[in-house]
Amino acid sequence: MPKVLIVDDDRSMVTLLTTLLQLDGFDVIHEARGAEVLNIIRAQKPDVVLMDVHLSDADGLEILAKVRADAVIRKIPVVIASGEDVRYKCEQAGANDFILKPYSPDHLTEMLKKAIGQ
Repeated sequence: MPKVLIVDDDRSMVTLLTTLLQLDGFDVIHEARGAEVLNIIRAQKPDVVLMDVHLSDADGLEILAKVRADAVIRKIPVVIASGEDVRYKCEQAGANDFILKPYSPDHLTEMLKKAIGQ
């Protein structure tokens, strides 16, 4: 069962995504605090990270830059989500993919599976 780490501080979104992704066969973990994301990735070793670009205490692109700079976790696929079309910025920062909110559950699942090579 592939493991996805959801990095988002919107409780409603996390609850919804957790339910949807579990129904699609993912093991789901969650982190809302930007400062803890790198530690969670190192400890949990998710197959893919789904991260909101705007967190209340951090910038998702800055976190992504730290992931890509870390030799241990840099190859973990990261999909960035946002309500703003910042695809180009995300790709330039090293995101494997970008998904614009609102998105369909099927589109998200396809994107996450593609990111992990399924």
